[in-house]
Amino acid sequence: MADGLRVVVVGAGFSGLAAALALTRAGAQVRLLEARDRVGGRVLTRWLPDATQLDLGAQWIGPTQDRMYALVAEHGLTTFPSAALGAPTVLWGGERRAEPPARGARVLGLLDEYAARLDPTAPWQAPEAAQWDRTLLGGWLRATAGDDDTADYLGRLLAGGLLATGADEVSLLHLLLYLRSAGGTGPLLGMAGGAQQDRIVGGPPALAERMAAALPPEALTLAAPVRAVEQNVDGVTAWTDTGRVNGDFLVVALAPALAGRIRYAPPLPPLRDGLTQRMPMGSALKVHAVYPEPFWRADGLSGVSTSTTGPLTETVDNSTPTSSLGVLTGFSYASDAAVLREMSPEQRRQCLLDAFAAVVGPAAGDPVDLVEYDWSTEEWTRGCFCGALTPGAWNAYGPHLRTPVGRVHWAGTETATRWTGYLEGAVRAGERAATEVLARP
Repeated sequence: MADGLRVVVVGAGFSGLAAALALTRAGAQVRLLEARDRVGGRVLTRWLPDATQLDLGAQWIGPTQDRMYALVAEHGLTTFPSAALGAPTVLWGGERRAEPPARGARVLGLLDEYAARLDPTAPWQAPEAAQWDRTLLGGWLRATAGDDDTADYLGRLLAGGLLATGADEVSLLHLLLYLRSAGGTGPLLGMAGGAQQDRIVGGPPALAERMAAALPPEALTLAAPVRAVEQNVDGVTAWTDTGRVNGDFLVVALAPALAGRIRYAPPLPPLRDGLTQRMPMGSALKVHAVYPEPFWRADGLSGVSTSTTGPLTETVDNSTPTSSLGVLTGFSYASDAAVLREMSPEQRRQCLLDAFAAVVGPAAGDPVDLVEYDWSTEEWTRGCFCGALTPGAWNAYGPHLRTPVGRVHWAGTETATRWTGYLEGAVRAGERAATEVLARP
Protein backbone atom coordinates (compact mmCIF):
# COMPACT_ATOMS: atom_id res chain seq x y z
CA MET A 1 0.00 0.00 0.00
CA ALA A 2 1.05 3.60 -0.63
CA ASP A 3 -0.47 5.23 2.43
CA GLY A 4 0.86 8.76 2.77
CA LEU A 5 2.22 8.94 -0.77
CA ARG A 6 1.14 12.23 -2.38
CA VAL A 7 0.75 12.26 -6.14
CA VAL A 8 -0.30 15.14 -8.38
CA VAL A 9 -1.91 14.13 -11.69
CA VAL A 10 -2.12 16.72 -14.47
CA GLY A 11 -5.03 16.25 -16.87
CA ALA A 12 -8.41 14.61 -16.22
CA GLY A 13 -8.84 12.88 -19.54
CA PHE A 14 -9.15 9.11 -19.51
CA SER A 15 -5.44 8.66 -18.89
CA GLY A 16 -5.35 11.00 -15.90
CA LEU A 17 -8.57 9.56 -14.49
CA ALA A 18 -7.22 6.02 -14.81
CA ALA A 19 -3.96 7.00 -13.12
CA ALA A 20 -5.77 8.81 -10.31
CA LEU A 21 -8.10 5.88 -9.66
CA ALA A 22 -5.26 3.34 -9.63
CA LEU A 23 -3.20 5.48 -7.25
CA THR A 24 -6.16 6.15 -4.97
CA ARG A 25 -7.04 2.47 -4.74
CA ALA A 26 -3.44 1.73 -3.77
CA GLY A 27 -3.73 4.16 -0.86
CA ALA A 28 -2.04 7.24 -2.31
CA GLN A 29 -3.33 10.77 -1.73
CA VAL A 30 -4.13 12.13 -5.17
CA ARG A 31 -4.76 15.64 -6.49
CA LEU A 32 -6.08 15.61 -10.04
CA LEU A 33 -5.77 18.99 -11.80
CA GLU A 34 -7.73 19.71 -15.00
CA ALA A 35 -7.53 22.84 -17.14
CA ARG A 36 -11.07 22.51 -18.53
CA ASP A 37 -14.29 22.91 -16.61
CA ARG A 38 -15.09 19.24 -17.28
CA VAL A 39 -13.42 15.83 -17.25
CA GLY A 40 -12.89 13.52 -20.21
CA GLY A 41 -10.27 15.28 -22.33
CA ARG A 42 -10.76 14.50 -26.02
CA VAL A 43 -14.34 13.26 -25.60
CA LEU A 44 -17.46 15.40 -25.76
CA THR A 45 -21.10 14.52 -26.34
CA ARG A 46 -23.79 16.92 -27.54
CA TRP A 47 -27.45 16.08 -27.12
CA LEU A 48 -30.07 17.08 -29.67
CA PRO A 49 -33.55 18.10 -28.41
CA ASP A 50 -34.90 14.57 -28.93
CA ALA A 51 -31.93 13.17 -26.90
CA THR A 52 -30.04 11.95 -29.96
CA GLN A 53 -26.42 11.37 -28.91
CA LEU A 54 -23.79 13.15 -31.00
CA ASP A 55 -20.27 12.18 -29.98
CA LEU A 56 -18.00 15.01 -31.07
CA GLY A 57 -14.72 13.42 -30.06
CA ALA A 58 -13.52 9.86 -29.43
CA GLN A 59 -16.52 7.55 -29.48
CA TRP A 60 -15.73 3.91 -30.29
CA ILE A 61 -14.46 0.83 -28.50
CA GLY A 62 -13.96 -2.63 -29.91
CA PRO A 63 -12.63 -6.17 -29.36
CA THR A 64 -9.41 -6.54 -27.32
CA GLN A 65 -9.97 -3.12 -25.74
CA ASP A 66 -10.46 -4.98 -22.49
CA ARG A 67 -9.82 -2.15 -20.05
CA MET A 68 -12.48 0.06 -21.59
CA TYR A 69 -15.11 -2.67 -21.56
CA ALA A 70 -14.20 -3.45 -17.94
CA LEU A 71 -14.56 0.22 -16.96
CA VAL A 72 -17.91 0.49 -18.73
CA ALA A 73 -19.21 -2.49 -16.76
CA GLU A 74 -17.60 -1.42 -13.47
CA HIS A 75 -19.30 1.98 -13.62
CA GLY A 76 -22.73 0.66 -14.51
CA LEU A 77 -22.84 1.68 -18.17
CA THR A 78 -23.58 -0.30 -21.33
CA THR A 79 -22.67 -0.20 -25.01
CA PHE A 80 -24.57 -0.45 -28.27
CA PRO A 81 -23.27 -1.60 -31.65
CA SER A 82 -22.39 0.89 -34.34
CA ALA A 83 -24.95 0.98 -37.13
CA ALA A 84 -24.00 -1.54 -39.81
CA LEU A 85 -27.02 -1.85 -42.12
CA GLY A 86 -26.50 -1.94 -45.87
CA ALA A 87 -23.50 -1.88 -48.16
CA PRO A 88 -20.44 0.33 -47.87
CA THR A 89 -19.43 2.70 -50.65
CA VAL A 90 -16.01 3.44 -52.10
CA LEU A 91 -15.66 6.60 -54.17
CA TRP A 92 -12.74 5.75 -56.42
CA GLY A 93 -11.60 8.52 -58.71
CA GLY A 94 -15.14 9.87 -58.84
CA GLU A 95 -16.75 6.48 -59.50
CA ARG A 96 -18.84 4.51 -56.99
CA ARG A 97 -17.62 1.04 -56.14
CA ALA A 98 -18.66 -1.62 -53.66
CA GLU A 99 -15.06 -2.08 -52.51
CA PRO A 100 -11.58 -0.87 -53.40
CA PRO A 101 -9.49 -2.81 -55.92
CA ALA A 102 -7.97 -5.98 -54.50
CA ARG A 103 -4.40 -4.76 -55.06
CA GLY A 104 -4.70 -2.61 -51.94
CA ALA A 105 -4.98 -5.74 -49.80
CA ARG A 106 -1.44 -6.74 -50.77
CA VAL A 107 -0.10 -3.44 -49.44
CA LEU A 108 -2.05 -3.75 -46.20
CA GLY A 109 -0.72 -7.27 -45.76
CA LEU A 110 2.84 -6.05 -46.22
CA LEU A 111 2.29 -3.32 -43.63
CA ASP A 112 0.97 -5.89 -41.16
CA GLU A 113 4.01 -8.08 -41.82
CA TYR A 114 6.39 -5.19 -41.16
CA ALA A 115 4.48 -4.04 -38.07
CA ALA A 116 4.72 -7.50 -36.51
CA ARG A 117 8.52 -7.14 -36.45
CA LEU A 118 8.39 -4.22 -34.01
CA ASP A 119 8.69 -4.34 -30.25
CA PRO A 120 5.98 -1.84 -29.24
CA THR A 121 8.01 -0.79 -26.20
CA ALA A 122 11.18 -0.13 -28.24
CA PRO A 123 10.44 0.14 -31.97
CA TRP A 124 13.77 1.84 -32.61
CA GLN A 125 15.53 -1.49 -31.93
CA ALA A 126 14.18 -3.14 -35.09
CA PRO A 127 16.91 -3.62 -37.74
CA GLU A 128 14.87 -1.67 -40.27
CA ALA A 129 13.72 1.05 -37.85
CA ALA A 130 16.12 3.79 -38.94
CA GLN A 131 15.31 3.26 -42.62
CA TRP A 132 11.55 3.09 -41.98
CA ASP A 133 11.73 6.26 -39.89
CA ARG A 134 13.46 8.14 -42.72
CA THR A 135 10.82 6.94 -45.19
CA LEU A 136 7.70 9.01 -45.66
CA LEU A 137 4.57 6.87 -45.69
CA GLY A 138 3.35 8.63 -48.84
CA GLY A 139 6.54 7.90 -50.75
CA TRP A 140 6.55 4.27 -49.66
CA LEU A 141 2.94 3.84 -50.76
CA ARG A 142 3.63 5.38 -54.17
CA ALA A 143 6.57 3.03 -54.66
CA THR A 144 4.71 -0.05 -53.40
CA ALA A 145 1.06 0.25 -54.37
CA GLY A 146 1.54 0.04 -58.12
CA ASP A 147 -0.66 3.01 -59.09
CA ASP A 148 -1.33 6.51 -57.82
CA ASP A 149 -5.03 5.98 -57.04
CA THR A 150 -4.28 3.06 -54.74
CA ALA A 151 -1.43 4.96 -53.07
CA ASP A 152 -3.58 8.03 -52.53
CA TYR A 153 -6.50 5.98 -51.23
CA LEU A 154 -4.36 4.06 -48.74
CA GLY A 155 -2.61 7.24 -47.66
CA ARG A 156 -5.94 8.89 -46.87
CA LEU A 157 -7.21 5.79 -45.12
CA LEU A 158 -4.10 5.12 -43.02
CA ALA A 159 -2.42 8.47 -42.39
CA GLY A 160 -5.72 10.35 -42.33
CA GLY A 161 -8.17 7.88 -40.88
CA LEU A 162 -5.80 6.57 -38.21
CA LEU A 163 -3.49 9.50 -37.43
CA ALA A 164 -5.39 12.54 -38.76
CA THR A 165 -2.36 13.62 -40.73
CA GLY A 166 -1.09 13.50 -44.30
CA ALA A 167 0.76 10.55 -45.80
CA ASP A 168 3.74 12.83 -46.54
CA GLU A 169 3.80 14.13 -42.96
CA VAL A 170 4.40 10.86 -41.11
CA SER A 171 7.04 8.16 -41.32
CA LEU A 172 6.44 4.57 -42.27
CA LEU A 173 7.82 3.58 -38.85
CA HIS A 174 5.27 5.64 -36.96
CA LEU A 175 2.38 4.08 -38.86
CA LEU A 176 3.81 0.59 -38.36
CA LEU A 177 4.06 1.16 -34.61
CA TYR A 178 0.45 2.35 -34.55
CA LEU A 179 -0.61 -0.79 -36.41
CA ARG A 180 1.44 -2.95 -34.04
CA SER A 181 -0.24 -1.43 -31.00
CA ALA A 182 -3.68 -2.51 -32.21
CA GLY A 183 -2.87 -5.85 -33.80
CA GLY A 184 -2.82 -4.78 -37.44
CA THR A 185 -4.85 -3.09 -40.13
CA GLY A 186 -7.85 -5.39 -39.70
CA PRO A 187 -8.73 -4.41 -36.12
CA LEU A 188 -8.03 -0.72 -36.82
CA LEU A 189 -10.08 -0.38 -39.99
CA GLY A 190 -12.99 -2.64 -39.11
CA MET A 191 -16.44 -1.73 -37.84
CA ALA A 192 -18.06 -4.95 -36.54
CA GLY A 193 -15.17 -6.96 -35.13
CA GLY A 194 -12.89 -3.93 -35.22
CA ALA A 195 -12.06 -0.76 -33.35
CA GLN A 196 -15.30 0.94 -34.42
CA GLN A 197 -17.61 -1.85 -33.24
CA ASP A 198 -19.34 -0.35 -30.18
CA ARG A 199 -20.37 2.96 -28.65
CA ILE A 200 -21.09 3.84 -25.02
CA VAL A 201 -24.67 4.58 -24.04
CA GLY A 202 -24.60 8.19 -22.84
CA GLY A 203 -21.31 8.81 -24.62
CA PRO A 204 -17.73 8.47 -23.34
CA PRO A 205 -18.17 11.58 -21.12
CA ALA A 206 -20.67 9.61 -19.03
CA LEU A 207 -17.94 7.11 -18.22
CA ALA A 208 -15.39 9.86 -17.50
CA GLU A 209 -17.83 11.53 -15.10
CA ARG A 210 -18.42 8.28 -13.22
CA MET A 211 -14.71 7.62 -12.98
CA ALA A 212 -14.25 11.11 -11.53
CA ALA A 213 -17.12 10.53 -9.07
CA ALA A 214 -15.31 7.43 -7.79
CA LEU A 215 -12.39 9.56 -6.59
CA PRO A 216 -12.29 10.85 -3.01
CA PRO A 217 -13.96 14.20 -2.29
CA GLU A 218 -11.71 17.17 -3.07
CA ALA A 219 -9.34 15.05 -5.18
CA LEU A 220 -10.38 16.72 -8.45
CA THR A 221 -9.94 20.40 -9.23
CA LEU A 222 -11.40 21.73 -12.48
CA ALA A 223 -10.48 24.97 -14.29
CA ALA A 224 -6.96 24.64 -12.89
CA PRO A 225 -4.45 24.63 -15.76
CA VAL A 226 -0.97 23.70 -14.60
CA ARG A 227 1.40 26.42 -15.78
CA ALA A 228 4.63 25.29 -14.15
CA VAL A 229 6.18 22.28 -12.42
CA GLU A 230 9.07 22.48 -9.99
CA GLN A 231 10.87 19.50 -8.52
CA ASN A 232 13.76 18.84 -6.17
CA VAL A 233 15.04 15.97 -4.06
CA ASP A 234 12.17 16.39 -1.59
CA GLY A 235 9.17 16.57 -3.89
CA VAL A 236 7.34 18.28 -6.72
CA THR A 237 5.11 21.35 -6.96
CA ALA A 238 2.49 22.10 -9.63
CA TRP A 239 1.62 25.77 -10.06
CA THR A 240 -1.87 26.67 -11.25
CA ASP A 241 -3.55 30.05 -11.74
CA THR A 242 -4.79 29.98 -8.15
CA GLY A 243 -1.83 28.57 -6.28
CA ARG A 244 0.36 25.53 -5.86
CA VAL A 245 -0.16 21.85 -5.16
CA ASN A 246 2.63 19.81 -3.59
CA GLY A 247 3.32 16.11 -3.94
CA ASP A 248 5.96 13.45 -3.79
CA PHE A 249 5.55 12.62 -7.48
CA LEU A 250 3.67 14.01 -10.47
CA VAL A 251 2.05 12.34 -13.47
CA VAL A 252 1.58 14.43 -16.62
CA ALA A 253 -1.36 12.83 -18.45
CA LEU A 254 -1.32 15.13 -21.47
CA ALA A 255 -0.37 14.83 -25.11
CA PRO A 256 3.36 15.65 -25.50
CA ALA A 257 2.52 18.82 -27.45
CA LEU A 258 0.59 20.13 -24.44
CA ALA A 259 3.03 18.76 -21.87
CA GLY A 260 5.73 20.81 -23.58
CA ARG A 261 3.84 24.05 -22.90
CA ILE A 262 4.31 23.65 -19.14
CA ARG A 263 7.35 25.40 -17.64
CA TYR A 264 9.63 22.99 -15.81
CA ALA A 265 12.21 23.80 -13.17
CA PRO A 266 14.77 22.48 -13.62
CA PRO A 267 14.17 22.43 -17.39
CA LEU A 268 13.39 19.14 -19.07
CA PRO A 269 16.39 17.29 -20.50
CA PRO A 270 17.02 18.31 -24.14
CA LEU A 271 15.84 15.05 -25.66
CA ARG A 272 12.58 15.00 -23.70
CA ASP A 273 11.95 18.65 -24.49
CA GLY A 274 12.85 17.99 -28.12
CA LEU A 275 10.31 15.18 -28.24
CA THR A 276 7.51 17.56 -27.26
CA GLN A 277 8.51 19.79 -30.18
CA ARG A 278 8.47 16.88 -32.63
CA MET A 279 5.10 15.35 -31.78
CA PRO A 280 2.39 17.68 -33.14
CA MET A 281 -1.27 16.86 -32.79
CA GLY A 282 -3.23 15.52 -35.73
CA SER A 283 -5.66 17.71 -37.64
CA ALA A 284 -9.25 16.62 -38.22
CA LEU A 285 -12.75 17.98 -38.64
CA LYS A 286 -15.68 15.84 -37.54
CA VAL A 287 -19.07 16.70 -39.03
CA HIS A 288 -22.51 15.30 -38.17
CA ALA A 289 -25.30 15.73 -40.74
CA VAL A 290 -28.67 15.04 -39.11
CA TYR A 291 -31.72 13.93 -41.11
CA PRO A 292 -35.36 13.08 -40.25
CA GLU A 293 -34.46 9.42 -40.79
CA PRO A 294 -31.49 7.34 -42.02
CA PHE A 295 -32.88 7.43 -45.56
CA TRP A 296 -29.82 5.78 -47.12
CA ARG A 297 -30.79 2.42 -45.60
CA ALA A 298 -33.85 2.20 -47.84
CA ASP A 299 -31.46 2.35 -50.78
CA GLY A 300 -29.40 -0.52 -49.39
CA LEU A 301 -26.55 1.75 -48.28
CA SER A 302 -24.80 1.63 -44.91
CA GLY A 303 -23.60 5.24 -44.93
CA VAL A 304 -20.08 3.87 -44.48
CA SER A 305 -17.77 5.19 -47.16
CA THR A 306 -14.18 5.91 -48.05
CA SER A 307 -12.91 8.10 -50.87
CA THR A 308 -9.80 8.68 -52.96
CA THR A 309 -10.57 12.40 -53.30
CA GLY A 310 -12.72 15.15 -51.85
CA PRO A 311 -13.00 16.88 -48.49
CA LEU A 312 -14.25 13.79 -46.61
CA THR A 313 -11.97 10.78 -46.36
CA GLU A 314 -14.63 8.63 -44.72
CA THR A 315 -18.21 8.64 -43.47
CA VAL A 316 -20.18 6.43 -41.08
CA ASP A 317 -23.79 5.98 -40.02
CA ASN A 318 -23.76 7.41 -36.50
CA SER A 319 -27.48 7.02 -35.85
CA THR A 320 -28.46 5.66 -32.44
CA PRO A 321 -30.98 2.86 -31.78
CA THR A 322 -33.14 5.03 -29.48
CA SER A 323 -33.65 7.86 -31.98
CA SER A 324 -35.59 7.98 -35.25
CA LEU A 325 -33.17 10.56 -36.66
CA GLY A 326 -30.47 9.62 -39.11
CA VAL A 327 -26.94 10.83 -38.41
CA LEU A 328 -24.29 10.68 -41.09
CA THR A 329 -20.83 11.56 -39.79
CA GLY A 330 -17.90 12.59 -41.95
CA PHE A 331 -14.20 13.06 -41.23
CA SER A 332 -11.80 15.44 -42.96
CA TYR A 333 -8.06 15.31 -42.30
CA ALA A 334 -4.81 17.19 -42.76
CA SER A 335 -4.69 19.38 -45.89
CA ASP A 336 -8.35 18.65 -46.72
CA ALA A 337 -9.36 19.93 -43.28
CA ALA A 338 -7.13 22.98 -43.76
CA VAL A 339 -8.95 23.84 -47.00
CA LEU A 340 -12.31 23.59 -45.24
CA ARG A 341 -11.12 25.87 -42.44
CA GLU A 342 -10.23 28.55 -45.01
CA MET A 343 -13.79 28.60 -46.36
CA SER A 344 -16.61 30.77 -45.13
CA PRO A 345 -19.20 28.90 -43.03
CA GLU A 346 -21.61 28.96 -45.98
CA GLN A 347 -19.02 27.64 -48.43
CA ARG A 348 -17.91 24.94 -46.01
CA ARG A 349 -21.49 23.82 -45.38
CA GLN A 350 -22.19 23.46 -49.10
CA CYS A 351 -18.92 21.66 -49.71
CA LEU A 352 -19.65 19.17 -46.93
CA LEU A 353 -23.24 18.55 -48.02
CA ASP A 354 -22.06 17.94 -51.58
CA ALA A 355 -19.61 15.38 -50.23
CA PHE A 356 -22.34 13.61 -48.22
CA ALA A 357 -24.59 13.62 -51.32
CA ALA A 358 -21.86 11.88 -53.30
CA VAL A 359 -22.07 9.03 -50.79
CA VAL A 360 -25.81 8.58 -50.20
CA GLY A 361 -27.58 10.68 -52.83
CA PRO A 362 -29.09 14.15 -53.25
CA ALA A 363 -31.33 13.88 -50.17
CA ALA A 364 -28.16 14.45 -48.13
CA GLY A 365 -28.23 18.07 -49.26
CA ASP A 366 -31.13 18.94 -46.95
CA PRO A 367 -30.28 18.05 -43.33
CA VAL A 368 -32.23 19.27 -40.33
CA ASP A 369 -28.91 20.11 -38.67
CA LEU A 370 -25.21 20.15 -39.46
CA VAL A 371 -22.89 20.01 -36.45
CA GLU A 372 -19.16 20.59 -36.96
CA TYR A 373 -16.44 20.17 -34.36
CA ASP A 374 -12.79 21.13 -34.67
CA TRP A 375 -10.56 20.05 -31.78
CA SER A 376 -7.74 22.21 -33.13
CA THR A 377 -9.61 25.26 -31.82
CA GLU A 378 -9.60 23.94 -28.23
CA GLU A 379 -6.92 25.58 -26.09
CA TRP A 380 -6.42 22.47 -23.98
CA THR A 381 -6.39 20.00 -26.89
CA ARG A 382 -4.88 21.70 -29.97
CA GLY A 383 -5.87 18.88 -32.33
CA CYS A 384 -6.79 15.24 -32.60
CA PHE A 385 -6.80 12.28 -32.68
CA CYS A 386 -3.36 12.17 -31.07
CA GLY A 387 0.23 13.28 -31.49
CA ALA A 388 2.58 11.66 -34.03
CA LEU A 389 6.36 11.88 -34.04
CA THR A 390 7.73 13.60 -37.12
CA PRO A 391 9.77 11.57 -39.65
CA GLY A 392 13.26 10.75 -38.44
CA ALA A 393 12.51 11.48 -34.77
CA TRP A 394 11.94 8.02 -33.32
CA ASN A 395 15.56 6.91 -33.02
CA ALA A 396 16.79 9.89 -30.98
CA TYR A 397 13.63 11.06 -29.23
CA GLY A 398 11.35 8.03 -29.04
CA PRO A 399 13.19 6.42 -26.10
CA HIS A 400 12.19 9.45 -23.98
CA LEU A 401 8.45 9.17 -24.59
CA ARG A 402 7.78 7.25 -21.36
CA THR A 403 11.04 7.69 -19.43
CA PRO A 404 10.41 9.57 -16.14
CA VAL A 405 12.25 12.82 -15.54
CA GLY A 406 13.13 12.84 -11.87
CA ARG A 407 9.82 12.78 -10.01
CA VAL A 408 7.75 13.46 -13.14
CA HIS A 409 6.12 10.54 -14.96
CA TRP A 410 4.35 10.58 -18.34
CA ALA A 411 0.95 9.20 -19.31
CA GLY A 412 -1.51 9.96 -22.14
CA THR A 413 -2.60 7.75 -25.03
CA GLU A 414 0.48 8.73 -27.06
CA THR A 415 2.62 6.84 -24.53
CA ALA A 416 0.61 3.61 -24.74
CA THR A 417 2.10 0.47 -26.25
CA ARG A 418 -1.34 -1.12 -26.72
CA TRP A 419 -4.09 0.68 -28.63
CA THR A 420 -2.08 3.88 -28.97
CA GLY A 421 -4.31 6.85 -29.82
CA TYR A 422 -7.49 5.27 -28.48
CA LEU A 423 -9.33 5.56 -25.17
CA GLU A 424 -8.04 2.08 -24.40
CA GLY A 425 -4.49 3.30 -24.85
CA ALA A 426 -5.15 6.30 -22.62
CA VAL A 427 -6.42 4.10 -19.80
CA ARG A 428 -3.57 1.62 -20.11
CA ALA A 429 -1.01 4.46 -20.13
CA GLY A 430 -2.50 6.03 -17.02
CA GLU A 431 -2.45 2.74 -15.15
CA ARG A 432 1.12 2.07 -16.29
CA ALA A 433 2.25 5.47 -14.97
CA ALA A 434 0.50 4.80 -11.66
CA THR A 435 2.33 1.46 -11.37
CA GLU A 436 5.63 3.21 -12.01
CA VAL A 437 4.99 5.76 -9.27
CA LEU A 438 3.90 3.11 -6.78
CA ALA A 439 7.13 1.20 -7.42
CA ARG A 440 9.30 4.20 -6.59
CA PRO A 441 11.31 3.95 -3.36
